[in-house]
Amino acid sequence: MTMMTRRRLLAGGTSLAAFLPFASACAPSAVMNAGTRSGDMDGVAMAARIARGETTSLELTEAAIARAEAVNPQINALATKTYDLARTRAAASPEGIFGGVPTAIKDLIDWKGAPTMYGSRTFRGNMAEEDSVVGARWREMGVVSIGKSTTPEIGLISSTEPLVTGPTRNPWDPSRIPGGSSGGAAALTAARIVPFAHASDGGGSIRIPASCCGLFGLKPSRGALVDAPSNAPVELGVNHAVTLTVRDSAALFAGAEAGTELPRIGRITGPASRRLKIAFAPEPPNGAELDPQVRRAIEQTASLCSDLGHEVVDWKLPIDGRKFQDQFILYWAAGAYQFLQDVAAHTGKPPSEELVEPWTLGLANYFGERQSEFSETVANLQAFPAIYDAWFEDFDILLTPTVSAPPPKIGTQAPDGDFEATMKSVTDFVAYTPYMNVAGSASMNVPLFWSEDGLPIGSMFSGRRGDDGRLLALAYELEEARPWISRRPRLIST
Repeated sequence: MTMMTRRRLLAGGTSLAAFLPFASACAPSAVMNAGTRSGDMDGVAMAARIARGETTSLELTEAAIARAEAVNPQINALATKTYDLARTRAAASPEGIFGGVPTAIKDLIDWKGAPTMYGSRTFRGNMAEEDSVVGARWREMGVVSIGKSTTPEIGLISSTEPLVTGPTRNPWDPSRIPGGSSGGAAALTAARIVPFAHASDGGGSIRIPASCCGLFGLKPSRGALVDAPSNAPVELGVNHAVTLTVRDSAALFAGAEAGTELPRIGRITGPASRRLKIAFAPEPPNGAELDPQVRRAIEQTASLCSDLGHEVVDWKLPIDGRKFQDQFILYWAAGAYQFLQDVAAHTGKPPSEELVEPWTLGLANYFGERQSEFSETVANLQAFPAIYDAWFEDFDILLTPTVSAPPPKIGTQAPDGDFEATMKSVTDFVAYTPYMNVAGSASMNVPLFWSEDGLPIGSMFSGRRGDDGRLLALAYELEEARPWISRRPRLIST
């Protein structure tokens, strides 16, 4: 069996741990715009203002840089600042469906002229001479990147505390994690530094940070959007974004569609009239404990869907969640094992804790001890999409929590902590998201409720592969019913 290659990750930017013509077609509304300050606008509104001559890309970029300088010291979400590159690009008035809109690119893909460190000390100073496949498509959409957003080392964990840059903090409570692996992207967006940011998802890495930071986060179906070629036996990762609004996600989706493996859906602009049958499955499949506040929030989400006219039925995932988790972790750990080979090739010496984080080394050792089980694990994971699709014969959408608890404290999932304790914390926390990566299906976090102490609690809606349009239409409906754009983290609320 061919082993999953880490070079695919380093080329394409998917973590193992997810426009201008559109602006006129979808006019800004009270839900989409909380105000006229650029920090209160989504990307579609920014692009529309640029197109109408009411502002310029350089003005919006300078405002984003100013917000970053004011807020980033408290959240540490930029792995690299590319302000001069951004100013030069903005001054040239880039064209595209998000022409001139400021954003950030995750530090797992190449953006020409900026370093790509993959969240690792090994790759400090690794300057990108060209855009990656995904980076090139984002450049075609006209965005202006003010920097590379932080990520854990090669996206291998659900918190963003890389040793190379230090921990990234949640704008809703800086003592807590923003999630991972797109934690920097989520923190920058939640702090209103940028209206959306590039993100990727190989085990929940769009949806988890979106839940932790109160954002919309769609994990696209496998093959729906442009990406680098892959030779992985089970392709887990996809690229997309975390966004303040649904319409930004829908526009970015349309602008990045590949149109090869799946039919194009174009730009979804609003809710659908068809009512859905939604299976409600709140219990963690792996037997982890569900936090009472998360239980209350997901029950409220189910009630909201029922109030909107959808049929909601109680359900339980018909799968041995512990066995699935065990196989997923082994496959995940193969990526860490391969990464060590890449580190050795890059440095010319064996990997050590001076260059590679203890969590990554621990995962590689875990794989090495169980390498004989890899072929069977791959075969089981390759069979899973058919099992997953069969679940949807009796309903349209699966509703679960995104994560099992509100965002934990910084340090709980640190890469230099005790390996076994960190593993338990991570697997308990991300009990729901990996199924959709193995299935290649569409899945989204929707920020509908907050905890008693003001922390976001996301709700996850999932469909089959190719159900991206259905999910986006449902997201518009939920956004209209319970808008979240006006909720601002305490860090920036004054």
